[in-house]
Amino acid sequence: FGRVYRAVAQIVCLAGMAVLLMMVTHLPAFGSADNPANNEVVGRYLENGLSETGAVNTVAGIILDYRAFDTFGESVVLFLAAVSVIALLHRKSESGYSGREDQRGGTEHEEDEERDIILEQVARLLVPFILMFGVYVVLNGHLSPGGGFSGGTVMGAGLILYANAFGHRRIHRFFSFKTFTVMSSSALMVYALSKGYSFFMGANHLESGIPLGRPGNIFSAGLILPLDICVGLVVAGTMYCFYSLFREGEV
Repeated sequence: FGRVYRAVAQIVCLAGMAVLLMMVTHLPAFGSADNPANNEVVGRYLENGLSETGAVNTVAGIILDYRAFDTFGESVVLFLAAVSVIALLHRKSESGYSGREDQRGGTEHEEDEERDIILEQVARLLVPFILMFGVYVVLNGHLSPGGGFSGGTVMGAGLILYANAFGHRRIHRFFSFKTFTVMSSSALMVYALSKGYSFFMGANHLESGIPLGRPGNIFSAGLILPLDICVGLVVAGTMYCFYSLFREGEV
């Protein structure tokens, strides 16, 4: 069965590659004057992006409106990657602690690491500002450069700094594996339902009832603001989870 499985898998992969290469040969030459990507798509985004999406930031309008399902797929990939790594590395001792037992009968998390007073004081000062800046980048993604991916990265960096300064046991009090799964799965569900509704209404030429607002205001651009928040939560949680897993083998 293993030989047949490998043979069939190779045939399927080669067939897929052949289909893709055949499709590439039918595409117009890159940079040619009659290339639709140069004449229609880009022009549509630049000329009608503000009126159709309500987003001052054209990039945000593209990735969270015109190509919102692509962004949803990227967020799902991040979540599934984190969950897969957790499934492979997650271990739990019989005593109920997340750390592995050492030769002296304790656990790695029971013994506090040597405290770095300078790092603690710096983190105590910087972490609130880092998280605040991350929230700002997420909330202003439709108005200025930023959005869910970049803002989520900033917030994830703040969580990592907090964990380095005060230890993982302290951050586990408010951000654990359960927190990550609930937060990420809820954000992805809200994203899928809200954008699925929008696409369904638009495909049937029906009014969605979602106001675009006044361009430039914080509450504008339709669903782009809540979608940015959903993406930011997924990215922030995934960043910290990967760091935590590869540092100590647990979330």
